[in-house]
Amino acid sequence: MLLTLFVKSAVETTLCRHSASISHRHRLLQTVLNKMAAPISITQRGQVLSVESMNENVKELEYAVRGPIVKRAGAIEQEIINGASKPFPDVIKANIGDCHATGQKPMTYIRQVLALCMMPDLAKSGLFPSDAVAKAEKILSGCGGHSIGSYSDSKGVDLIRKDVAGYISRRDGQPASGDNIFMSTGASEIIRTMIEMLAFGEGKNRTGIMIPIPQYPLYSACIAEMGVIPVGYYLDEDNGWGIDVAEMKRSIEEAKATCAPRAIVIINPGNPTGQVLSRQNIEDVIKFAYDEKLFLMADEVYQDNIYAEGAQFHSFKKVTCEMGEPWNKMELASFHSMSKGFMGECGLRGGYGEILNLGDGVKTMIEKLTSSRLCCAVTGQAAMSIVCDPPKPGDPSYELFQTEKNNVLKSLHVKAELVADAFNAIPGIKCNTVMGAMYAFPQLLLPNKAIEAAKAKGMEPDSFYAFDLLENTGICVVPGSGFKQKENTYHFRTTILPPTEKMKEFVKRFTQFHNNFMNTYKD
Repeated sequence: MLLTLFVKSAVETTLCRHSASISHRHRLLQTVLNKMAAPISITQRGQVLSVESMNENVKELEYAVRGPIVKRAGAIEQEIINGASKPFPDVIKANIGDCHATGQKPMTYIRQVLALCMMPDLAKSGLFPSDAVAKAEKILSGCGGHSIGSYSDSKGVDLIRKDVAGYISRRDGQPASGDNIFMSTGASEIIRTMIEMLAFGEGKNRTGIMIPIPQYPLYSACIAEMGVIPVGYYLDEDNGWGIDVAEMKRSIEEAKATCAPRAIVIINPGNPTGQVLSRQNIEDVIKFAYDEKLFLMADEVYQDNIYAEGAQFHSFKKVTCEMGEPWNKMELASFHSMSKGFMGECGLRGGYGEILNLGDGVKTMIEKLTSSRLCCAVTGQAAMSIVCDPPKPGDPSYELFQTEKNNVLKSLHVKAELVADAFNAIPGIKCNTVMGAMYAFPQLLLPNKAIEAAKAKGMEPDSFYAFDLLENTGICVVPGSGFKQKENTYHFRTTILPPTEKMKEFVKRFTQFHNNFMNTYKD
């Protein structure tokens, strides 16, 4: 009210000064007052961060193993809980290598030592074996304040890095130094760090990184995030998903027209393909990388998971060292993790990278980058130390540790054979031997009608198949298109992790579905 009176007085005074007529002054004053009475329009403050204004690289990022089909599987589980009627009693999640989530039991010794690290007073209880108590005390002695809750050095706890180096030395028969070890949140973090370090240049000088096709989506996701160019080289499905040098040469020569290839990723044992590279194959890759001046990135997180007769794990570190000069001077980063192997401790997020033969100042820059993240979880570091420095013959925990380890690996071996044999007995599917890792990657020989039906729905044929499989059987697998594949081929990835009886149920449901699907869409 006071504002209205003030404005009225001000307008009348101004108009009088300009000798306006009474009627004119009245009309102008009424116009001003009417505008004051009208609702005030306030421009809405827009979102600072929107899909349109966000980092373009993030929009390019995809991660198939946690994609739409997994969300649908979760929704179906909830529908079953809510009482919905389905043609199956439960969802079989074969989409991700999450060992404990599918029923694998934790290793007793690992959990005992971690419990003692978290609650040191438990050592007085008399419930724990003496070697577990001693191991926990050793780990805590390297932690600030004798507590696992303290920060560590950005590279990791010093004595834990020495434990990792000791493991590598025993594995390879070659010296290893804790100074070259970077502890990591799983293997993923150090892999991401190395890709970030390699990201460089613009236009045709922009970094390209060679990745196997099919590939683990972590690599394509990190490459997209860092604005690096993916340079795919196809694995040879007809030769057990081996690496073909001629194919690598084709790939890199084509890539040189658009980018500058600077690194090559090798996943051994393979994910999603389950192959184990021969010693000769590894040597061929090393020589190729040397000739093309490529940084070697060896993803070796499945090194304990070897099943096929005659197959053997060879680390890239060991092979480069045994080949001698000039190959033993090559830049190499190799990665390992707590999440796979016989441990399966995915949630503890323990891992490491060993990085060798870096140029002057490069290691300092990696240390600077890791220091910006403070450190990875010390619980994960401790778990990695336990695996790299396990009970020894004669220790109280040795026999149980070995028994549990062997039981896990024997069970995976049985399921690797079960799944591959079952797929190869079904018309319209072919599957290579699951030599290692935790997955099968069978090829679907789909009828044209099925391919056309998928296209009509705007879907990749293997996605169309996988969603139909989920809705009819409750089996959740990952379409091969999420891992990339040769044009006009169709696959899916399944884990071999669920218990043996559940995998037998998987085979039963899958076989019935596949036969019905092929009959429905037969040409």
